[in-house]
Amino acid sequence: MSVVTYESKNEIAIITLNRPDKLNALSVELGDELRLAWLKFQASDDKVAILTGAGDRAFSAGADLSEPPDIWKFAPSVGVDVDKPIIAAVNGVCVGGAAVLVQFCDLCVMSDTAKFTYPEAKIGISGGLITSIVERMPHKIAMEFMFGLKDMTADRAYEVGFVNKVVPQDQLMSSAMEMAEQLRDMAPMVLSMIKRFVDRTLDKGPTELAGIARRESEALRESHDFKEGVASFREKRKAEFKNR
Repeated sequence: MSVVTYESKNEIAIITLNRPDKLNALSVELGDELRLAWLKFQASDDKVAILTGAGDRAFSAGADLSEPPDIWKFAPSVGVDVDKPIIAAVNGVCVGGAAVLVQFCDLCVMSDTAKFTYPEAKIGISGGLITSIVERMPHKIAMEFMFGLKDMTADRAYEVGFVNKVVPQDQLMSSAMEMAEQLRDMAPMVLSMIKRFVDRTLDKGPTELAGIARRESEALRESHDFKEGVASFREKRKAEFKNR
C-alpha cells in the first residue's frame, strides 16, 4: 500500500501521509512518494492541495529515526517548486519535520486536540530547515518552540498566527475542504503570482536556501541539455540544446 495517497476531487488534491501504524512517521520511502505527489499536483489540473495524515492520532510523528529522510527534498517550495495553494489539515500530533512541512504550506486548519512539538534539541538531530519558521510566527515564540521548551497547542498556534482555524476533529476535513473550494474558484494565475511574490518576500534560512540550490542544480544534472552537453564534448561536435 502506498505510504502517500493522492486523491483528486473536483480540482482539489487531497494528499495523505499514509503510515497510520507508524503515526505517519516520515521515512525515506514516504519522502520520495510525497515529492512525487507534489510534482503530480504541480503538473495537474488540480488547483488546490490539502495535506493531512491518515488516522486520528497523528498528522505525523516526525522523522522516522530508523531511516531519517532529507526533509528538504519533499518540502513544498524547497525541494519541489509548487506555486499553487497548499492547505495543511493537522489532525493530530505534529512532530519535528512534520511541523516543517506545515510551515511551508500556505494555510492551516488544525484539530482542537492536535499539537505541534519540536524535540530535536532533546534528541540531538536537526537539519535546520525549521529555522524559517521565524518568518511565520513571532521570534521569541518561535525560539521557545524550536528550543523544545514548550509544545504548541492548537489554540496557541492560532493565537500566534501559525494556524488559520481551529475546529473539532470531526470538522477538520470539511473545514479544509471549504477553504479549498473557495480557493479553487478564484483566479489561479493571481493565486500563483501572490504565492511566488510572498516566497520572494520571506527571508530564507541557510538550509532552505541550500535545499533550493540543490533542487535547481540536480534538475540541471538530470536535464537533456546536460546530457547533450557532455555527449557533444566527448564526440567533439556542436551541442544541440533544447532548454529542457
